[in-house]
Amino acid sequence: MARFTIAGQTFELDPQRVETEVAGELPDPVKEHYVVVNGRRFPPKQVIERVTGLDRADFTTHQARRVLKRLGFTAARAGEAEPAETANGDGPYGGRQAAALAPHAGKWVALDSPDHVLVAASTPQEVLSWLARHERTAGYGMFRVPTTPDETEGIAPR
Repeated sequence: MARFTIAGQTFELDPQRVETEVAGELPDPVKEHYVVVNGRRFPPKQVIERVTGLDRADFTTHQARRVLKRLGFTAARAGEAEPAETANGDGPYGGRQAAALAPHAGKWVALDSPDHVLVAASTPQEVLSWLARHERTAGYGMFRVPTTPDETEGIAPR
């Protein structure tokens, strides 16, 4: 467990605690910076707020980013490719689309580009609610990510 001082307060954090704390949270829209937690892009301040209970106004994005990077999370700017997005592979968009959707198997997703998930949730209503609340649109569609090859291929259940 690593010790960090944020906004004058000391916190002991580890990657598992961060992942657990944001597991049920829907990410806010990414404006400039993001951090990848459980395969989803979160604004760094949202993650630190959730984990520490601090108000977002009490620390900077760069402080949040630095803490999360020290814990081993990928942090980048919007528009930059994260490591999983740079690998070439089979499938649509060189495998980047499959890599982006893999953490969301069984969930409903809204895409704003072929390989960027805006939001993933258990029901289509949650996705639509998030899109409306944040005044966003799913320019590349909204659908449920299949969990098995049979679902992917449209084969009827046995």
